[in-house]
Amino acid sequence: MNTTELRHALRTLPFLDACARAPGEYVELSGPPSPKLLVWQPDAVDWIFRSDQALGHPGSRSLIPLLGRSSLLWGDGERHAAYRRVLGPPLRGRKLSRYHDVIASTVHDAIDALRPGTVLPLSAWTRGVALRIIGRIILGPGENGAHTVDAVLARFAAWIERALGSRSRTLAYRFLRGRLPPSGPELDRLFTTTARAAARAHPHTLAGLLLDDAGPLAGMRDAELRDQVASLLFAGHETTASATAWAVYWLDREPAVRHDVLAELAATSDDGADSTRVPLLHAVLQESLRITPPVPAAGNRVLREDTELLGRTLPAGTTLAPSIYLAHRRPERFPSPARFDPGRFLGGRVEARHYFPFGGGDRHCLGSQLSQLEARMIVAALLRRRTLRCADPGAGVPQLRGHAMAPASRLRMVVTACHD
Repeated sequence: MNTTELRHALRTLPFLDACARAPGEYVELSGPPSPKLLVWQPDAVDWIFRSDQALGHPGSRSLIPLLGRSSLLWGDGERHAAYRRVLGPPLRGRKLSRYHDVIASTVHDAIDALRPGTVLPLSAWTRGVALRIIGRIILGPGENGAHTVDAVLARFAAWIERALGSRSRTLAYRFLRGRLPPSGPELDRLFTTTARAAARAHPHTLAGLLLDDAGPLAGMRDAELRDQVASLLFAGHETTASATAWAVYWLDREPAVRHDVLAELAATSDDGADSTRVPLLHAVLQESLRITPPVPAAGNRVLREDTELLGRTLPAGTTLAPSIYLAHRRPERFPSPARFDPGRFLGGRVEARHYFPFGGGDRHCLGSQLSQLEARMIVAALLRRRTLRCADPGAGVPQLRGHAMAPASRLRMVVTACHD
């Protein structure tokens, strides 16, 4: 590992900020014989996403030991396509309405506990809410066999916190022990037994769809099922929680925007489910995803043949990593990129080559619409039912949790009023 790659690994966000200030739209993290490039040049990003089916997807060296080699997050070929056929339709469009009540009840139960004077660790709170939501979408409500879904989620959350809750600890696991801590056989059994019980009792859960005997994934073995449950729980809550926490933080920092969002909410009975009825709130979320994206980079892609790109010939075996963080800070597309301005997203859709908070191509996040639905509903309910004040604005700095970028764990919000 050379100096550039080491800086990127150990001081990721300072390294990216330095790249944003420097000329150029890609940086070579490692050289021949198998170069690795971090890319944010729009035409190159567009080419990567359009060419995804012809590229390799090696996955994350850090997360493969955590989520498993058969995770849908870095699968390839027909098996990956089958996962997307099974899980894609229920997670987009009108079918999202089936999750409305689960989201609403979970959010309001969490807000009920927030009384005046409560000091809220913002990132931890949004992670807890998002995990309970995705847990019920994957595994169903209540009891599944001998274990409650909440008990499984508590064990899962403790494992992820041990692996990713401290940046220094995560790096120590990675570089000194060679991998992040495994889930262990007991939690793995909980994943599979709870998922199979959910599929029998609640066939419309994501576990039920994965295990459908008539579906393209029929006959899935426990080892593969374990990887999918762990991956769906992880991907289904970390980025959503980060996006939500950032939106709450930015609304606290921008009182004029918060005032306008409150006025928008006062003019409608919509709870955030319909983005067309709360366009400013939706734009706030879009701008939060731009300026503080939950994941700084989209997944690695590997060239399978020599390719002309970025004004040079890149050899087969080159790894390309589209940089979400740096693409979102191009002043040519986003003037004054460090300024929080939801108005950027009130005039129509931004091209994917410039703005891709959920990745793109064949690896575009299956849960992107669900994530944004949850975030809008959580923020809308918080704004309507509680007044929050940031206790320590200086703590509103990004902190990496694995590949996710959340507000620092020390960021606190204080509940100053209830409006129930």
